[in-house]
Amino acid sequence: MNNFDPHPESALRAAAGARLAETAIAAAARVPLARLRAARRGCRPIARARQTAMYLAHVAFGLSLTRVGICFGRDRTTVRHACALIEDRRDDPRLEFGLTALEAGLLAVMAELETRQAEARR
Repeated sequence: MNNFDPHPESALRAAAGARLAETAIAAAARVPLARLRAARRGCRPIARARQTAMYLAHVAFGLSLTRVGICFGRDRTTVRHACALIEDRRDDPRLEFGLTALEAGLLAVMAELETRQAEARR
C-alpha cells in the first residue's frame, strides 16, 4: 500500500488541530495531558476527556474519523463511538454550552495561527 500523502500540510494541520483540542480539553477538564495520551483507556474522567477531545477535533476541524484516530492513536471505530457518546450528551445544556464555547475558541485560535502563518510567508 502506498502511504504517500500528496498534501503533507493537511496532515500537519490535522495533527495541530487534534493537539489543540487535546490541550484545551486537558485544561478544561483538569486532566494531565500525559494521561489523555496514554495507550490505555484510564479511569472514566480521563476516557471522557479523551472522547471529548476526539469529538471536538472531528466536529470543529472537520477531520475524518480515520484522521482523528491516527492523531489520537486510536481506531476509527473508537473515534466513532466517542463522537456518538459526546453527541448524545449534548442534550445537557451545561455540556452544550461548554462544548460550543470550546469549539468557538478552538476555531478562533486555529484561524489566528493560520493568519500568522500566511503573514510569515509574505
